[in-house]
Amino acid sequence: MSFTVAIVGRPNVGKSTLFNRLVGKKLALVDDTPGVTRDRRPGEAKLIDLRFQIIDTAGLEEAGADTLEGRMRAQTEIAIDEADLSLFVVDAKMGLTHVDKTLADMLRKRGKPVVLVANKSEARGSDGGFYDAFTLGLGEPVPISAEHGQGMIDLRDAIVEALGEERAFPEDDDEAETDIVLRPTEDGDEDDEPAYDDTKPLRVAIVGRPNAGKSTLINRFLGEDRLLTGPEAGITRDSISVEWDWRGRTIKMFDTAGMRRKARVIEKLEKLSVADTLRAIRFAETVVIVFDATIPFEKQDIQIVDLVLREGRAAVLAFNKWDLVEDPQAVLADLREKTERLLPQARGIRAVPMSGQTGYALDKLMQSIIDTDMVWNKRISTAKLNRWLDSVQVQHPPPAVSGRRLKLKYMTQVKARPPAFMISCTRPDALPESYIRYLTNGLRADFTMPGVPIRIHLKASENPFEGKRKKR
Repeated sequence: MSFTVAIVGRPNVGKSTLFNRLVGKKLALVDDTPGVTRDRRPGEAKLIDLRFQIIDTAGLEEAGADTLEGRMRAQTEIAIDEADLSLFVVDAKMGLTHVDKTLADMLRKRGKPVVLVANKSEARGSDGGFYDAFTLGLGEPVPISAEHGQGMIDLRDAIVEALGEERAFPEDDDEAETDIVLRPTEDGDEDDEPAYDDTKPLRVAIVGRPNAGKSTLINRFLGEDRLLTGPEAGITRDSISVEWDWRGRTIKMFDTAGMRRKARVIEKLEKLSVADTLRAIRFAETVVIVFDATIPFEKQDIQIVDLVLREGRAAVLAFNKWDLVEDPQAVLADLREKTERLLPQARGIRAVPMSGQTGYALDKLMQSIIDTDMVWNKRISTAKLNRWLDSVQVQHPPPAVSGRRLKLKYMTQVKARPPAFMISCTRPDALPESYIRYLTNGLRADFTMPGVPIRIHLKASENPFEGKRKKR
């Protein structure tokens, strides 16, 4: 990306709508309620022939530093300082307020390029607000409609004029990096198990109940106050992604909104936040479910774990706030017992006591995430699977149904992420669930696949004589 742009303005002027318009996706939550956006959200923007990094920010308000609004303002100021240019959005329909004038003074003092954007200019009666924007002293405002996509060409021209042609269109000196290098490959046995690629970026979603410490955990990983935190429950609303390196590997983490019980989710905004969290879970590879170690295994915690496993994601449990536990040994033994008893569908799931506030056991948590992702990507050769299938049938043969013994003939792994297997057998609809659980638990134990969902699909074996008439 050639340069960075921050979208700033007071609440409910259409910053997130403009952000979604520029990135071409509905990444940021949009609602009529003021103050929906709280964290700064980055994205890759495209505007006609411009390509740049864009940051959506919270609405700027005048508030004390110790309040939630004050902490939101601090996050926005960081985005302004990091950006090369600011898009100052005002509401042409409503007109200017004293907050707009205060923000204009703040932007002017920073001495960075600013493009004044008069949003909602398509509305009737917006001319007065558009001409009032001249009084801010930031140059001629650009009339746009972020909702309908009007005025984007004028916005592009204003950005180029503010930055200059050379800054807006840098020459591409990275041609060498785009060269494709072809390496000869060796033909190997088709049953060879592929090695785990530990150089590939890893997508990790952090989920849990409200106020479990998800944002604090990510901030501790990053070593900075990147995400908004505080004692208030439900601060995070959008699913915010951040990137960082852990031991040379790129990690892309998604901070998500806290998930309450479905019966308590009434407001439209919270429903949008939960839907955004579900999208983050589906997009991620490994999901860390954050528990509050002082009140673990609430009903909602178990439902979240079950949801993650049903989506087929690799799951790791993080018992946060371990620094507040008074008797760690007794609590740890209790947590182990409850994990095995309450989560039988995730037998062997990795669980790490840690503290996002103090940084205790963060490396252990990251190692558990990597180990779980390795299992989630695991592939087993067909030869090993069929030898294993023969041995487990000798130990515990399939039951006889209606006087006829069921036969499991052939087994292969059809996919990974999560591991899924296909078994060719006679009368697949008659094989009881108890025997499928027996096979699943055997796979976990014999091939070391703890804590990840395992799928077993049954397929009727083909009868070569089916459809042929019996000869006399």
